[in-house]
Amino acid sequence: MRRRPRGLAALLCVLAAGCGPVLNDPYPAAERGQNILYTAFTQQPKHFDPVQSYSEDEATFLYQIIEPPLQYHFLKRPYVLEPAVAEAVPGVRFYDAGGRELKSDADPARVAKSVVEIRIRPGIMYQPHPAFARDDTAAPRYMGLDDAALRGVRTLSDFAETGTRELEAGDFVHQLKRLADPHLHSPIFELIAEYLPGLKTLQAELVEAGKTSSGWIDVGDFELAGVEVVDRYTYRISLKGVYPQFLYWLSMPFFGPVPPEVDRFFGQPGMAERNLSLDRWPVGTGPYMLVENNPNSRMVLARNPNFRLDRYPCEGQAGDAEAGLLADCGKPLPFVDKVVFSREREGIPYWNKFLQGYYDASGVSSDNFDQAVTMTSQGEVNLSEDMEQKGIRLLTSVSPAVFYLGFNLLDPLVGGGKDASPAARERARKLRQAISIALDMEEFVSIFLNGRGVPAMHPIPPGVFGAREGEAGINPVVYTWQDGAPVRRSRDEAKRLLAEAGWPDGRNAETGEPLIIHLDTTPGGLGDKARSDWLAKQFRELGVQFIVRPTDYNRFQDKVRQGNAQLFFFGWNADYPDPENLLFLLYGPQGKVSYQGQNGSNYLNPEYDRLFDRMKVMPDGPARQAVIDRMVAILQHDAPWLFGFHPKSYSLQHGWVYNRKPGSIVRNTLKYQRVDVAAREQARAQWNQPVRWPLAVVGLLLALIILPALLHWRRHERATAVDVAVKRGAR
Repeated sequence: MRRRPRGLAALLCVLAAGCGPVLNDPYPAAERGQNILYTAFTQQPKHFDPVQSYSEDEATFLYQIIEPPLQYHFLKRPYVLEPAVAEAVPGVRFYDAGGRELKSDADPARVAKSVVEIRIRPGIMYQPHPAFARDDTAAPRYMGLDDAALRGVRTLSDFAETGTRELEAGDFVHQLKRLADPHLHSPIFELIAEYLPGLKTLQAELVEAGKTSSGWIDVGDFELAGVEVVDRYTYRISLKGVYPQFLYWLSMPFFGPVPPEVDRFFGQPGMAERNLSLDRWPVGTGPYMLVENNPNSRMVLARNPNFRLDRYPCEGQAGDAEAGLLADCGKPLPFVDKVVFSREREGIPYWNKFLQGYYDASGVSSDNFDQAVTMTSQGEVNLSEDMEQKGIRLLTSVSPAVFYLGFNLLDPLVGGGKDASPAARERARKLRQAISIALDMEEFVSIFLNGRGVPAMHPIPPGVFGAREGEAGINPVVYTWQDGAPVRRSRDEAKRLLAEAGWPDGRNAETGEPLIIHLDTTPGGLGDKARSDWLAKQFRELGVQFIVRPTDYNRFQDKVRQGNAQLFFFGWNADYPDPENLLFLLYGPQGKVSYQGQNGSNYLNPEYDRLFDRMKVMPDGPARQAVIDRMVAILQHDAPWLFGFHPKSYSLQHGWVYNRKPGSIVRNTLKYQRVDVAAREQARAQWNQPVRWPLAVVGLLLALIILPALLHWRRHERATAVDVAVKRGAR
């Protein structure tokens, strides 16, 4: 007998089977219902070694793993330092050149040495790691490994055994020595070596040692002058002169612990070839440890089973209780067992997965801004109705960062040149002021950032000491104060300054040649066509020609380093909440060309530099504010930057996510976040219900297509059966 066709039924069964409630779930079925926080990352992290890591993309992971001595209070604003693994925020003792201790309010000029003594809390344990594993003789199990022992090893989980040990003061000293390793190229070496000269001595010794050794060098075999272990839980750092901002550095992974045995473990031959290094597998005492590292697709942090008892804070600032941020007061941390980061290269898939409930939080980009929020006529930002119906919440804050257009003061046109006369420098200053007025930053923020920024009056962002509010805080060169708000000066005033600079109507007063301004940029920066067209329009209305000179990132950096750029776009995220970390960007000894520092404008003003040297060692207070006010006034008058904007952070979170508070200075935030897993599962099921009617339509169409063939087949079968019967009867 011939079998009847089953293709249609089989196809419909397959289609129906695919209509389950988890059809579009991007995560493994085994993860459903687990206490996991789901988020995404867009840029590949490059460095997890705490001696090198210095980017926001890396900090997202590293601050959850490495614990420095100090941290910032999660809720308090302005930002407040508090102990992390240290017993207390350390004090600083001052000594003169003769070794005599000075009072805390001593004249900084008399201070020859500042001493910081840090005591670590006993009983803090490291995450499980093979470097701590021991054999029956208590010797390290995985030291002295050869090629045979490493055969088949590709990740840390390939080592069968792990161990742990207590955190000690010597681990912090070992990491400080690693700052001097010439092979690691720590980005903060030069800055810290200014106050800890022993680092340069140690680096020279390591360079010499490297000439006679082709392998890994143990920095533990060398001394670092100015740093000493006092006892098992205490170490002491002696700094040259006065550096009040040093305590902020003690909240960064640069000053976290690195166990010597972990350094030796990864320093073995064959490890680097297998991507086994601190740069890929950081080790710490924090609430989480990195258990999956695939920067192309997925990164996973899992709860550190050895994490100490740490509790959610019970204090905050006004409004925190009403926002529910104190509801978990005193509860042990962390709240979630695992954090899964998925790589998203495009904004649309990221946004769609957030709306489906597969990401617990999301930023707000220009592409989805209109879908996420609405703007009132007064400029207030509210969630859209669709977002509110989903129970999504909006968090906003002004980031401690500044984006600016820098003028190269070595450029003959916009800076006057290195050896320019006072008259030439004055003409260049008025040209910079004219451009600062003419380029409407309010319009730029509105068009290209959907209003997600605050026009900058100077380098210091709101919320950082030194930033004035109201009329006292405006840039009088660019704004006037009218009816309780800053108003940008007119383009006529910009044209007047342009004429005083020797360029009436955008032409040289003597030769008649047109004024041409060049912007050096990289693809993806202000050189993008829409932004370039906007800038060209602003300059054109001033009577100035504008040309974009795009180039690749490395070439752009070379032009800035060599002083060959004219106008360039830069940004700076504050490392710590102190005005010194922003005002140093225009400090003369930080000049890019002369000193390879962070002063890309190569700005030099002797009065500003003298005030900076004074300000940076002063405690916050009226006296320091007065010095900052004068420094800001100098910058506004000289206009080495077109002060652009301070970005606003817009973040969305689902209603099942708790304990998220804006504040990019606080980076170890994952331990505070909590997820209502049941509410998330319910919302996912509701928002991702299968739509079955298209299948019915497809099935009907298939039936209409197949039915004629089926009827033809059945007629053929009957005809064949009749023919066979007739032939049998004829026999």
